[in-house]
Amino acid sequence: MAETFLFDVAGSLLGQLASFAFEEFARACYVYDDLQEIKDTLSIIRGLLLDAEEKKNQRHALREWLRQIQHICSDADDVLDEFGLQVTLKQAVEDSGSTRSKVRRYVSSSNPLAFRFRMAHQIRDIRGRLNKAATDGAGFALVKIDVEPGLGVQSREKTHSYVDISSVIGREKDKEAIIKLLKPPHPHTDKGLCVIPIVGIGGMGKTTLAKFLFNDQSIDQLFQLKMWVSVSEYFDLRKIVIKVINSASAASAFDSASSVAHQENIDNFDIERLQIHLRRKLSGKKFLLVLDDIWNGDLVKWTELKDLLQVGTSGSKIMVTTRNKSVASIMGTVPSYVLEGLDTEKCLSLFVKWAFKEGEKKKYPNLVEIGKELVKKCAGVPLAVRTLGSSLFLNYDLHKWEYVRDHGSWNSEMKNGDILPALQLSYDQMPSYLKQCFAFLSLYPKDFTFDSDEIINLFAALGLVQTQNGSEKIDSIVREYIDELNSRSFLEDFRDYGYYYKFKVHDLIHDLAICVAREDFVLVNSDTQNIPEKARHLSILGNVLLDYTLIPKSKRVRTILYPVQGVGLKSKSLLHTWILRYTYVLYLDLSSSSFQTLPTSIAKLKHLCVLYIRDNHQIKTLPRSIFKLQCLQVLSLVGCTELETLPEGFEKLTSLRKLYITTKQLSLSLDEFASLKHLQALGLYNCDNMKLLVSGTQTPLTSLEALCIQSCKSLESFPLSIFPKLQTLVIKDCPMFNLSLNYEIEGPIQRQRLRLKHLHLKSFPKLLKLPRWIEDAAETLQTLKIRNFPNLKMLPECPTLMTHLKSLYIESCPQLLSLPSDMHRLIALEELRIYRCPELCQKCRPPSGEYWPMIGHIKRISIGKH
Repeated sequence: MAETFLFDVAGSLLGQLASFAFEEFARACYVYDDLQEIKDTLSIIRGLLLDAEEKKNQRHALREWLRQIQHICSDADDVLDEFGLQVTLKQAVEDSGSTRSKVRRYVSSSNPLAFRFRMAHQIRDIRGRLNKAATDGAGFALVKIDVEPGLGVQSREKTHSYVDISSVIGREKDKEAIIKLLKPPHPHTDKGLCVIPIVGIGGMGKTTLAKFLFNDQSIDQLFQLKMWVSVSEYFDLRKIVIKVINSASAASAFDSASSVAHQENIDNFDIERLQIHLRRKLSGKKFLLVLDDIWNGDLVKWTELKDLLQVGTSGSKIMVTTRNKSVASIMGTVPSYVLEGLDTEKCLSLFVKWAFKEGEKKKYPNLVEIGKELVKKCAGVPLAVRTLGSSLFLNYDLHKWEYVRDHGSWNSEMKNGDILPALQLSYDQMPSYLKQCFAFLSLYPKDFTFDSDEIINLFAALGLVQTQNGSEKIDSIVREYIDELNSRSFLEDFRDYGYYYKFKVHDLIHDLAICVAREDFVLVNSDTQNIPEKARHLSILGNVLLDYTLIPKSKRVRTILYPVQGVGLKSKSLLHTWILRYTYVLYLDLSSSSFQTLPTSIAKLKHLCVLYIRDNHQIKTLPRSIFKLQCLQVLSLVGCTELETLPEGFEKLTSLRKLYITTKQLSLSLDEFASLKHLQALGLYNCDNMKLLVSGTQTPLTSLEALCIQSCKSLESFPLSIFPKLQTLVIKDCPMFNLSLNYEIEGPIQRQRLRLKHLHLKSFPKLLKLPRWIEDAAETLQTLKIRNFPNLKMLPECPTLMTHLKSLYIESCPQLLSLPSDMHRLIALEELRIYRCPELCQKCRPPSGEYWPMIGHIKRISIGKH
């Protein structure tokens, strides 16, 4: 399936060749005509690639031809990256106001003529190889296939599973059956803890059924305490105990109407302290514990965990979900509940729900008939039905439905409940640009929580983001991609917080991503014996000892990831080897590494766009050579608690868009940051010594759109007026911070500049009311989130001005007793969440709450103590 990316790679190369800056630079290097010839030939070949992909399984020679094209495109990508670097440097110099003579120097740091000669030679070599490939391809009688512009599905209304009971179709009998097992007494229950396993293949709906039960009101009457723990692939006793304790703490906070939740930091406890803590939490309580997604059937580990849990009162239960029948046999004390597929009628109901808008089904009886044939191919698996239905949502073209029904992927036999052919089909229906993005999800482990910022940075660094007119923001385009994946049911547990979002990928979808990614994408763990030379994207999932002979010698590596928290590079010499070998790397993640400084050779990574050095607790300094990374767009130093200071000269990182730091310094130099004309996001985390955010002249940072300040215990304030373009502001857990932001003493001119869209404030115990500047941002505010204001007594009376407010979150404000009187005028408000505000929650509960008439029109409402 790796060949399917050729179409996207070719498109990306054509996009580079078509840029004005690129063409201008090509003329200066006397290779314009050669590049135009490459562009023309590549365009012809690209039109044949989709047909070649369809026919490659029938002809061995065609597969070999596709591999040749892949190698040529890979080499061309290297050459154009080198070329593009010079374009970037030229643009950087022009932005800084330098003269043309200085621009010429950037053609090569040593010898401009040598650079031009080398580039011309490499480009002509690519041109010749591409022309030969085009000639060879003519012998295969391929047909030019254009991409359908309307392949992408339209977005649909999304709901949270815990409130949308109607989304669970056909599982009522299963729920009733398991409730009977949960109710006392049960004849099969032994004297100890009762464990009920739910078994089924991936995508069958085990987790959905468990959530259906977990949130049922009758369950609340059976148990004093409910806990949910996601285990996933690795049965780590210590981690599971921590999760159980945290879940129990959260549940206790949910039941406490009078106190603000405080979760103890137990991550560093040894197992002895943890087991004491666990037994204290559960002792004397009748509890229900859900252990979701168990893979490992280690009897010894399970027995040890079960012994620790034997402190609840009689009637306590554990519910386990697993794909593996042997795991269920080891853990269960009652016969496993085997979750069967939905019958055809229920499958069709689920399919119709996802394929049609409500009421539209009657208009298309011919499509419904095809739908009946389609759902039979899904083997009763809800995930396959839902994914297939959503891929056809709002597409009422009969020929498209017939194509889906008759597609060759269905001809592969589904063995042992394998539903990848059904999901593969939905993948095949994706627009071309989305397929590559989806494959990159394979680089992360199962049950990984994706953060929007990291996905944006990854997609942007690797050139996966396609702009239509050049003026669109990368963040917005990536959000469209993610929304489209979500609309196709490829994502789950999607949480939208306005200025950022999180999501997970179902295990089965993760399997599909690995299936389509193939050789270009490699997950490295302790079982890895070999890394293919073709590998371009490496993800290291464990603390494995990487042998120098194991890592690829090819220079084609573009991505190195350490996505698992606590797993990082320990060898500085290996990093030096990487730097010398992988000179074209674009995305380098050194999170959880352990060295005191970066090697000065880091400057050789001239193409590097993203550099993460998060949670390195030893690094003290950064080499000044880092300023030679002229393409660097994202730098994260979060969690580098020993970092003394940022070196002087940060203004030289002219391409920097996002900077996230932890440092011991007292302030940042505003003079340096003012020179970063592309800096859009700045984050400060655990900067304990910092009292002033900035020092120097009060030059406005005119490009900054997002500012996040978290856990800076000495920080007192900053002038809001220096951020005239600020759209997102997050201030959390800064006990000395004065939330007035000097705004009350500023003039009306500065106040008019305030155009905030997203505001998140947390932990201001002394504040009785919100500052005035929030009212001045009322006309633009879209998201307002306030947490842990224990003395806050009132909200600003300005909702009539908040014409764009979409989301309002109020949490842990126990003294807040009322909502603004004209709350009902917030016509744009789509989501309201109020937690741990006892009296206010009571007034907002449906249907008899005092405020319910004012808020009942809001689409998504969550009122509770949790």
